Amino acid sequence: MKIIAIGWNYIDHNKEMNRQDLPKEPVVFMKPDSALLKGNKPFFLPDFSDEIHYEAEIIVRINRLGKNISEKFANRYYNEVGIGIDFTARDLQRKQREAGNPWEISKAFDNSAAISEFLPISEFGNINQLNFHLNINDNTVQKGNTQHQIFSVDRIIAYVSQYFTLKIGDIIFTGTPAGVGKVFINDRLQAYIENKKMMDFYIK
Repeated sequence: MKIIAIGWNYIDHNKEMNRQDLPKEPVVFMKPDSALLKGNKPFFLPDFSDEIHYEAEIIVRINRLGKNISEKFANRYYNEVGIGIDFTARDLQRKQREAGNPWEISKAFDNSAAISEFLPISEFGNINQLNFHLNINDNTVQKGNTQHQIFSVDRIIAYVSQYFTLKIGDIIFTGTPAGVGKVFINDRLQAYIENKKMMDFYIK
C-alpha cells in the first residue's frame, strides 16, 4: 500500500503559511508504509528535528483498483473515512525548500502518518461537508470542514490516478486546515470527525 497526501488544500492554511498564490492543481507528495502509526500508539519525537508540527486531515482508503479515474466515478473507489495526523518536521522542510531540494525527509519519516480507524462514510453524511477538529490537551487547535477544500476528494482521486495506479488499501490524506503548530512531549492529541472521537494518543 501507499500513502498519497495533498498539500495546500485549504485557503486558510495557505494564508497562515504566507502563500500568496493558491494551487491550480492538487499538490501531491507521498509517504511510505513505514510512516503509518495506528491504534493510538504514541508518537515519539525524532532526534533529527526540533520542530515537529501536527496537521489534522480527513483521510480515505481506496477499496478498488483504479487508473485514470473520471471525477464523476471517483466516489466508487472509496466508502470509508477516517482522520489522520500528517506530522511534519517543519525545520527540515524549510531547510530543504530553501535549498531547492525535495523535502520527503520532513514529511515521510517513520511514524509520520498517524491514522484512525476507518468508518463508513454513511455514518457521517456527505464526504464534502464533514466537520473535523483536533484537540491538544483539551484545547481545540484545528477545525475544518471538507466543503472548504480547494480540491474535493473526488477531484483528488481523479487527479492522482492519472499518475499512480490506485490499489486497494491505499490511503489518501486530503489536506489540513489552518491552525497547525508544534507538538511537545506529553501532549495529548484527540481528533474528531463531527462529534465522534476517532484518535486519542500522546506525544512521547
